[in-house]
Amino acid sequence: MIKKIKLTDTQIIAISFLIIILLGTFLLMTPVANNNGQWLAWEDALFTATSSTCVTGLVIADTGTQFSLYGQIVIITLIQIGGLGFITFMTLFSIFIKRKISLSERKLIMQSTGTLQIGGTVKLVRRIALGTLLFEGCGALILAIRFSFDYPWGKAIYYGIFHSVSAFCNAGFDVFGKGTSLAPYTTDPTVMLTICALIFIGGLGFLVWSDMVETNFCATHFRLHTKLALFTSVFLVVGGTVFFLLTESRHAFSHLHFGEKVIASLFQAITPRTAGFAAIDLNTLKESSYLVTIIFMFIGGSPGSTAGGIKTVTLAVLFLGAVAKIKQTEYPVVFKKRLGSEIVEQASAVGVLYLMAVITATVVISQVEPFSLQQILFEVTSAIGTVGLTLGITPQLTVYSKLILCLLMYMGRVGGLSFALALRERKSSGAATADRPAEKVIIG
Repeated sequence: MIKKIKLTDTQIIAISFLIIILLGTFLLMTPVANNNGQWLAWEDALFTATSSTCVTGLVIADTGTQFSLYGQIVIITLIQIGGLGFITFMTLFSIFIKRKISLSERKLIMQSTGTLQIGGTVKLVRRIALGTLLFEGCGALILAIRFSFDYPWGKAIYYGIFHSVSAFCNAGFDVFGKGTSLAPYTTDPTVMLTICALIFIGGLGFLVWSDMVETNFCATHFRLHTKLALFTSVFLVVGGTVFFLLTESRHAFSHLHFGEKVIASLFQAITPRTAGFAAIDLNTLKESSYLVTIIFMFIGGSPGSTAGGIKTVTLAVLFLGAVAKIKQTEYPVVFKKRLGSEIVEQASAVGVLYLMAVITATVVISQVEPFSLQQILFEVTSAIGTVGLTLGITPQLTVYSKLILCLLMYMGRVGGLSFALALRERKSSGAATADRPAEKVIIG
């Protein structure tokens, strides 16, 4: 059927996410999914399904009180499928029933996981499944044990599993039912550090895990992609932690002890990229902290991960490209490797697309909503970065604004460049394209 309608790999991936969102919308609309026993408004069900599948975490109502156990299971299932990708799940099913994976399917897996080579794609999918099971399982066990001191064992186990999956997939959904996210555990190092570790590992990317395993964790043998992803991620986490510790110690974190301030600062540096859990009231942050949080949400995690944003490697390539241009060198060089001009051009395209989407959505929503520019910009960046942090305006948005945010979340999960390509890409017809005359323009 796919061959008949001539869909490209990018379009198949984009459509698969759309199908999951629509299915999730219907399931969440049903009375059995809601605690009040009534049908949920289609726009609210669509928004929740999109936020779940695109692992964002923006909600129109508190997940723990609005949705029944059935509804919460639907949400966490959408999060798991959205985090790993529908193509990955279908491949795992094919492996389970011992069905042979064709060459065209391997190409689709390659596109879905973001790997650079078609060889070893099935092996990579197996590693993704095992790694996910390992990390989420360990996280669920630690959280369940900790929650058992506050809840009955049955609820503690459920809470441990739900929040471990939500954190690892960088979703940011919680089911505590208090509308405070992780604020009750701000001073609890076990919960905070476990969630931080799950977010960070999930945001590194499947390709980074695979490369680290293949090289026996020997940094000198890492691929350039792995080095850039690790270096940029660590730099942002360390830099962000120091920044929030310095700026918020006597402000938003003033009620905490020094050790608790360090953990809260670490959490605040990690969660905007792109998990969406909140340990404090974000409305208490300083203006400079708002700006840094927005920048972190815009950057996001690493390519081929459960995170959104323009990605860490994209940021690194843009920076290296600018440095190379300032030095007037022919191409960027990092870790004794050369970056091709096409990589720099692709990174620039991703950055520009995301920036244009943020500006356009902010301007449009500002025309129909009574909220401040800061609140709207924060919400828009959170949506396209698939973060889920909010200043509290999500439930009050009009249907039009919610639909815009849905589109941004979808674009952020599929990928800005992939989203644009999916709209215009066609199967190659084989016809040659004519080159146009070149002419220079002035830049800068």
